Amino acid sequence: MTALTSTARETKPLDMPKAELRALRSDVRDYYEDYGQHLDDGDLEAWVKYFTEDCHYRVISRENHKLGLPIGLIYCMNKNMVRDRVTALRETTVAQPRVIRHFISGVRINSIAENGDISAQGNFLISECLADGEPEITAAGQYQDVLVRDGDGFLFKYRDCIVDNYRIKTSIIIPL
Repeated sequence: MTALTSTARETKPLDMPKAELRALRSDVRDYYEDYGQHLDDGDLEAWVKYFTEDCHYRVISRENHKLGLPIGLIYCMNKNMVRDRVTALRETTVAQPRVIRHFISGVRINSIAENGDISAQGNFLISECLADGEPEITAAGQYQDVLVRDGDGFLFKYRDCIVDNYRIKTSIIIPL
């Protein structure tokens, strides 16, 4: 099963009243922006809380995504792997101090499955500024997600970060 494939039959969000769709899109946009802000603030422990226990988180090139190749730059198949990534970043990674900024736009709802899973997407641009350098674009691309409701909020069941860059100039230290 690919990240955005669901066994549930899907319905178009246009079947919803426009006001309800606008409210859902606004809530999802806020969720995406909060996600980016936690990463910008370096709060990786809060980042983990954005995922379901059985989540899939992947950073993948646009080329591999188009060809249906599962190989990603980062591939976490559950929340424990997401936690391990944070542990590795905190305890073993030695990196020059940097400031990261996530710019997220174009958030939209693609469909809603009968089981309530929400297929959504958004564009991202991520800049990085090392302590002694000028800001540079680290990655640009698109999030393709499946979200599930969690109380008044959401959790990512699947998150594919599809990077448009053919190559990444530096290593990806902070998650996209």
